Amino acid sequence: MTIGFCVKKRRRAVSAALAEEFSKLPVANASDCMSRMFAGGSRLRPIHDPNGVLAGPALTVRARPGDNLMLHHALDIAEPGDVIVVDAGGDLTTATMGEIMVGIAQRNKVAGIIIYGAIRDAEEINRMKFPVYAAGVTHRGPYKDGPGEINTAIAIEGMVIEPGDLIIADGDGVLSIPYDEVETVLAATKKKFAAEQEEIARIAARTDDRSWVLNTLNARGCEFE
Repeated sequence: MTIGFCVKKRRRAVSAALAEEFSKLPVANASDCMSRMFAGGSRLRPIHDPNGVLAGPALTVRARPGDNLMLHHALDIAEPGDVIVVDAGGDLTTATMGEIMVGIAQRNKVAGIIIYGAIRDAEEINRMKFPVYAAGVTHRGPYKDGPGEINTAIAIEGMVIEPGDLIIADGDGVLSIPYDEVETVLAATKKKFAAEQEEIARIAARTDDRSWVLNTLNARGCEFE
């Protein structure tokens, strides 16, 4: 099979049930439970108005910057609930997709699209209420020549994404959870979320304990006047 220009089969994917569980939890909580060591980079921002958490299995695309041939094919083969994740090299000079392709994604019941690159038709996409994350916006449109890859491992600013890994995203950004770790991270994230809700309740009731701040300053040798 040609390296750099191929379409592979996805061998596995996280279940819709697990994705649904993560859609109820903040991305930041999951990130904390992964030791805060994984992220899609601060450049990936929602083009839509985020309302809840995007969650679904990754359909990965490696695209030549400025070209969207492989993304077009990904739209045609995506399964309902998939999150299409495109490594377009982070290039912001040429858009990878726009309003028309988002319309195709909506029709095919794709859960959302992540573009490590630029999009166009930003206002129209925002009005469509479809989850799109991108690194930038430009009016200049793409070419459709290839090459590229579908369902191979990609990386976005150090975050490796394998086909079928769980993608979650909200207003804080994008996170990929490895397929084999999803259930472990889910259990830890639920525990983290519950603990934060308890802390928020204590803050509202003025029963929270802030002594740890001064204790940490003293333990680290902070000097006070």
